[in-house]
Amino acid sequence: MSAITLRLPDDNHQRLKTLAEMRGMSINQLLNEMTTLLLADFDAETRFRLRAARGRGKTERGLALLRKAMG
Repeated sequence: MSAITLRLPDDNHQRLKTLAEMRGMSINQLLNEMTTLLLADFDAETRFRLRAARGRGKTERGLALLRKAMG
């Protein structure tokens, strides 16, 4: 596990502290949860871009499949 130092404006720190308290967790747990969600979004976008690259030149086939799926 790694440790980092994060510099935040005092106002943001206080708001994060309040949010963490409202959720019954530490700021560390809150930031870990937030980074996990952000990384999951990044992973999904990466997978989408890879699939899109593999599908280049297959636009018409993809649109036909969408039309079929929509009924």
